[in-house]
Order: sequence, then structure tokens, then C-alpha cells
Amino acid sequence: MRQTALVAAALAAAVFGTSMNAAAALSPDNPFARPSTLPYRLPPLDKIENRHFAPALEAGMAEQLEEIEAIANNPEPPTFENTIVAMERSGQLLTRVSEVFYNLTSSNTNPELDQVQSEFAPRLAAHNDAIFLNPRLFERVKALYERRASLNLDPESLRLLERYYTLFVRAGANLSEADKATLRRLNEQISSLTTQFRQNVLKGDNAGAIGVEDKALLDGFSEEQIATAAEAAKARGLEGKWVIPLLNTTQQPALAQLKNRALRERIFKASINRGWSGEFATTELVAQIVKLRAERAALLGYPNHAAYVLEDATAKTPSAVNEMLAKLVPPALANARREAAEIQQLIEQQAKADGIEPFELQPWDWDFYAEQVRKAKYSYDVSEVRPYFEMERVLRDGVLFAAQELYGITFKERKDLPTYHPDVRVFEVFEPDGSPLGLFLVDWYARSNKRGGAWMNSFVEQSKLFGTKAVVVNNLNIPKPPAGQPTLLTFDEVTTAFHEFGHALHGLFSNVTYPSFSGTNVPRDFVEFPSQYNEMWATYPRVFANYAKHYKTGEPMPKELMDKVLASGKFNQGYATTEYLAAALLDQAYHQLPPGKTPAAHEIAEFEAQALKQAGVDFHAVPPRYRSTYFLHVFSSPIGYSAGYYAYIWSEVLARATEHWFETHGGLKRENGDLLRQKILSRGFSVDAMTQFRDFYGKDPDIEPLLEARGLTGGTEGH
Repeated sequence: MRQTALVAAALAAAVFGTSMNAAAALSPDNPFARPSTLPYRLPPLDKIENRHFAPALEAGMAEQLEEIEAIANNPEPPTFENTIVAMERSGQLLTRVSEVFYNLTSSNTNPELDQVQSEFAPRLAAHNDAIFLNPRLFERVKALYERRASLNLDPESLRLLERYYTLFVRAGANLSEADKATLRRLNEQISSLTTQFRQNVLKGDNAGAIGVEDKALLDGFSEEQIATAAEAAKARGLEGKWVIPLLNTTQQPALAQLKNRALRERIFKASINRGWSGEFATTELVAQIVKLRAERAALLGYPNHAAYVLEDATAKTPSAVNEMLAKLVPPALANARREAAEIQQLIEQQAKADGIEPFELQPWDWDFYAEQVRKAKYSYDVSEVRPYFEMERVLRDGVLFAAQELYGITFKERKDLPTYHPDVRVFEVFEPDGSPLGLFLVDWYARSNKRGGAWMNSFVEQSKLFGTKAVVVNNLNIPKPPAGQPTLLTFDEVTTAFHEFGHALHGLFSNVTYPSFSGTNVPRDFVEFPSQYNEMWATYPRVFANYAKHYKTGEPMPKELMDKVLASGKFNQGYATTEYLAAALLDQAYHQLPPGKTPAAHEIAEFEAQALKQAGVDFHAVPPRYRSTYFLHVFSSPIGYSAGYYAYIWSEVLARATEHWFETHGGLKRENGDLLRQKILSRGFSVDAMTQFRDFYGKDPDIEPLLEARGLTGGTEGH
């Protein structure tokens, strides 16, 4: 997932230098008071303390508002330079601090940072409104927009002017003053509520971690996993016990291995019941966020929040999203039911052999028995392959190796550069000719103060306007073993590492003038395309053989086992697709509601159940990948992936078509990588997203490669 900062999202990014007034407001010892002097403008992460953020945010907002007022009140007639470019140059201090702040509140937060975030979230929303709802500023933008044909701008500059006009209109610039006041209030409230939602979910995840007092209950775990669980307990002050932390998804990785059914049920219920009651309940937050988003959409002239969001995406309309998701539900559910029937048969066979009563397949059984079905079909299980996925090899000989082969870039670890946590690593990235390209930070280990999931973010974004190169970070949540023990990954974690690095490449390869268009600043339903496409290299035979080596012996994975792992790619795809579609359809159900029709807090559970039933994905054995109460993608930021969780499957259509293109054009070759980089990865949003794709692919995407990749070509439900 690509995460974006919440502050002034449409304005300057990765820009440097401050006005004298704003800089003077900061103490000289504040690291944000001046541009970083480190390579690539990497922030001095070792010198930044909690106390630095509030005054820097304060000064940054003040500086940008001074700059905006100067642009809006400029007595000279508006020009592209004195209005549009001036806005691109504004907010330099605020950008510097916000990029660090939102990285840390996601990956390395603490109570003090949470407090700062709670305090500043509504103020930053108001700050953004002060820019986009400034009538004098909009007059200048509108005047330029109306005579854009006569300005003789280059294509990227013309697009920037058009983009600013669109952003102002979408932000409410055409509203009456009374409606603008209402909009400001709504934006501040939504910002506060989504911040609280994010913080509650993280606290709920930590509080919901499962403590185990009897080691025998961990039967099925490897010794390394048991040691990791002991380490997690020790970190919580629970010596002599074991703790299984909760990840943000409904299903938990431990369920595939633990033999004790009662413990599996306990873990699953702890996961799926998060946020419904108690200290960290989020139902009231969900209800309020959905209600206020619907009201805001109506104020801006849209029937619902989804219509507002999708107008600015490649999908354009809710009906287009509904149509695509509806096409996928029948084959996905048919596959899931076939998979469930196989699992139920296995349960009954084992029950008969053990002389016990068979039981009906439940969600906490699925992964455990699916793993046995996988083992029977492909003669391997997870514990058999994990020793071949040692983290360092996956990183260097897999993720980075594929990029070296495809794009000719190289990597050098920089242990001399500062990070925000000892687990974070920094790599300098070089072009094929040896010239500098950017920095890539690796933060793969889970922490109790790190939100769940995996994502990419930027500390500095590429821009020719400011002469900056990209500094990007990838975050995963891999459990950290005790010191001296190897970090062995699941194949899902391997694939996630390749996925997030696709985002990183999108940021690193950016080659645009204006920071607003840099890297991953593209529509939500396009941003996942480069990341999902990059997953193909995880299973590409030459890449796979290069990193899938036993952590003890260094021997490559036997070809027979490798073939089984690669062949199993379509296994369990009915489940995976159905749980994803359930979450995507739930997102749309909330955000296609008009004002006055959204559920109250006590109605959230019933609304969720009815939404899944109406969409045809209420299969008891396959719960949504995220339930409402911990659906961070859609409720943890003012916009985020709200009405946009469908983007993963929308982008996957593009990704699988691209994968098919590579397969028919020689695969892992420099000329192929160079073409993709030239046509898509370097262009950010300086060119319309689908225009980029068609320029590369030669036509609109085909959906057949997606259906084939997910095993959805084998029929549909009969009712």
C-alpha cells in the first residue's frame, strides 16, 4: 500500500528552504529549522525528538499561509510562474516536518506523538482549507485556467495548471461563504475522527494480543516461531509465557499452523471482534466518519462520498466499480465454495480416522486445513519452505536482484546515515551509469508501536523544480526473532516485500518537474499497479532460484519443491479473492450512501452483515479481509482508500496484463525494464494514468490475465 501524508496533499512535496519569519519562529536547535545537509536531503532522523514536531508544524503552517497570502494578494496579473509555480514552491518547512511526522506516527509512534497528531489533525485540515478556499487565490487560478490555451505552456506545466483548477473546485472553491464555513467544520471533524480511529485500532491490536501459558498449545509452530512468541511476551513483561500479536487483517498467519483448535478459535475471535466494544471501540467513530463524509459530498454537489472520490480516479463512477466487482463475485465465490467442500471432506476423513464427530468448517479452521490440502496437492507445507526464505537473501538476492537485472540499478548499504529505529536500514541507489538515483530505507520488522500491514512512504520526493531525488521507505510487519536467530519468511511475506518495492521503484524512478506529480502521487486505483506488477518477479524462475536458498546450507530450493511452490500460486484463490471482494464491497456500501441514510453506531454490525449479504459474499467460512471496526484503509485518514479499496483489483487488471506482456516479450530483460520505466514508472502523474498504460501496452488492458492468475476461469455459482 502506498501511504500519503495528510498535509497539503495537493501542494508542494519534497521542497526545501524556509522564509525568514517562519525559520525565526523555531529554536535554532530544531532540526526542521533549516534544510537537511545530509545526502539526498535525508532528514537528520537521529536528531529529531518528539518536542521538535509541534513548534515545527506551527511554524510550517504560518510560513505557508504567509506565502499563500502573498500569492493571492500579488498586485501583478496572474501568470503561471507567480501563481501556479509559486504555490508549488510554498509550504517548504511544513512539507519537511510533515513527511517525517507522518512516517513516524505510522511506523514508530509513542503517546507524545499520538497527542501531537490528535491536536494538529483538525488544525492541518483547517490549514488546507485556508489555501483551497481562499477566494482571491482561486480567482488567479481560474483566470489562468480560462486562458490556458494562450499561455503556450509545455505539457507538464499545462497539466499542472489544469490539476490545480480541478483540486480547487473539488475542495469547494466555488461554494458560498456559508457553505465554505460548513465544509471547514466537516473537514476538521473528519480529520479528528480518522486520527482517533487509527490510534484506537493500533491500541486495540496491542491489547488483543493472545497470551499463551502452556507451550504445548503452540504445537505446529517451529522452534523459531515459539522463540519469537516468547520474545513478544518478554517485551510485554510476561516472562515464561508466549504472546501471539494480532496483525491488522481478519485472518492471522498463526492459524495455518496451530494444531490446537480451541486456540485457533480464540485467536480468530480476538481478531474479528476487535473494536466492537470496550476501551478501544471504533463503531461510533465509523458511524460518524461515514455520516460526515456523506454530508461533505452532498455539500460539494455529489450524491455520495464514492461519487466524489471516484470522479478523480481512473474508474470515474461508482457504477463502473460496481460493475467490475459484480463480475468477479460469482466466479470467486464458486471457487471458494469448491475449496470449502474440499476442506470439509478432509475434516470428515480425519474425524472418521480419529473416531470423533466431524464438525462444520469454521473460519478459524480454513487456513489450517487449507494448508493440509495444499500439502496433499503439492506435497509441501509452509514449514517446509520457510527455511528457504531467509530475510536477508529475500532482500538482496530477490527484491534488489530483480531490480538490478531489469533496470540496471545497483544498491549500496549506507550504515553511516541516520535512521529513526535500529531495525531500519538505508541503501543508496545508483543508476546503471553509476550516478546517484536516491535512497531506499528498509523497515521490515513488526513493533508494538507500528501500525499493521505493509506500505511505502516518502521522506523526500523527486522534483526537477527543486533538484531533489527520492528518499523512500518500505514498511512490513515481520515478527522479529530473538537475537542470533534467522528471520524466516512465509511466501506471502516474500510477495509483500516485492509488492512494496514496486511502490518504492515508482518513487525512485520519478522524473518530473513538479512535486505534485512526483512518483506515487497518482490516483488510488493506479498507484497499486506498479506494486502489483512487481510481485511477478517473486515467482519468476531466475529470480526465485537466486534467493530461495536454505538459510543453513545455502543450497537452493530443490527444483521439485520450487515447481510445487510456483504451481500452487492459484491455490486458495477463491478464498483470497472472496475475502478481498467482501472488504471492497463493504467499503462501497458505506460510501455510496446519501446523507441521512448512514448507519448509527449501534447499527454498524447489522449494516455490515446486510451489505455482505446483498453483495452476495456472505459466506460464513470466508469473512471479509477487514471488518468495519479495523478497516484502516478506509477509516484512518480523511480520504485514504475510502471508496477506493477496490483499487487493488482494478490495478491488478493492469498488473496482470503487464505481466502477460513481459511473458510474451522475453521476461526479465533490460530493454523491457527500460521501456516500463520510460513509459510509466518515471512519469508520476505528469501524464494521465490510463494514457500512460496505453502508451506502454498498446491498448486498454485485458481482464483475462487477471482471471487466469486468480483461477477465476472455472465457472460461477449456479444460484
